[in-house]
Amino acid sequence: MKILKSIATSFSLICLSVSLFAQTNQQNSFEGLGEEDKNILIANDLGRNGYYLQKPIAEQMGKLAENIDIEFIAALGDIHHFDGVASVSDPLWMTNYELIYAHPELMIDWKSICGNHEYRGNTQAVLDYTNISRRWSAPSKYYSEIVELENNQKAVLLFIDTTPLISKYRKESDSYPDAIKQDNKRQLAWMDSTLQANKDAKWKIVMGHHPVYAQTKKSEGERIDLQKQLVPIMERNGVNAYLCGHIHNFQHIKPKSSKINYFVNSSGSLARKVQPTTDTQFCSSEAGFMLMSLNDKKITYYMINPEGEVIYKFVSE
Repeated sequence: MKILKSIATSFSLICLSVSLFAQTNQQNSFEGLGEEDKNILIANDLGRNGYYLQKPIAEQMGKLAENIDIEFIAALGDIHHFDGVASVSDPLWMTNYELIYAHPELMIDWKSICGNHEYRGNTQAVLDYTNISRRWSAPSKYYSEIVELENNQKAVLLFIDTTPLISKYRKESDSYPDAIKQDNKRQLAWMDSTLQANKDAKWKIVMGHHPVYAQTKKSEGERIDLQKQLVPIMERNGVNAYLCGHIHNFQHIKPKSSKINYFVNSSGSLARKVQPTTDTQFCSSEAGFMLMSLNDKKITYYMINPEGEVIYKFVSE
């Protein structure tokens, strides 16, 4: 009996040591990230009912939020695969979102926009869920947020609605019924005027669902449509970065003729392959999420995989 107790005690100590080692490693992997900055988590392409890597990635997001203060989570579309939601009481709100992102530190504001999959369903329900969930925030199809920084500086963040800006979605009205109903000229005019009104902002960041530049097998027409409409507005207003999702991998693209950094955040569940192309600074086929850390001197972008490892870091000053 004493031998058995001794073996059990030894086994327990080994398990405790392994557990503590794993926790220490996890804490070290987030050490130094955004400790004195305003921090924003970036997540998109999530809705897989917890399957693939959605649950482990959600857990890593929560663990990171345990280590540093997070201002809010920018949810850049496709929270619900495959046909959006039917209403604010659709069960997908629970299985795709509420029950998956249940970590206590993720009970903060989720600033959200629609992706193409939301446009296959009821987009108004995505906005109306703001009145149901304490943490869900989608006040409009597109809107802006101000992040106050030290030394009287600020960052202006524009959340835009990219699906109706792409002609293929407007043409496929049977599959995307709400896309053709959106007034693109009005959105683009709002985008231009909002950036002009915040011309003195230290940082100007635009976030949408679809990429403007990226390597992907998806139709090139998607990116051409956005390049024609968005790039002139962003260039003349001194935008620093554009962040998006949609293609389920990590990419950092910096066109040679542009001062804008283009970041693609990977899927929060199911990832796809990618390879470098013209102007690629970094790319990875891993799933995961991003952390954007801002202060009055620099922005630091972190790409984080399902194991909580920072696989890419970029500093913009």
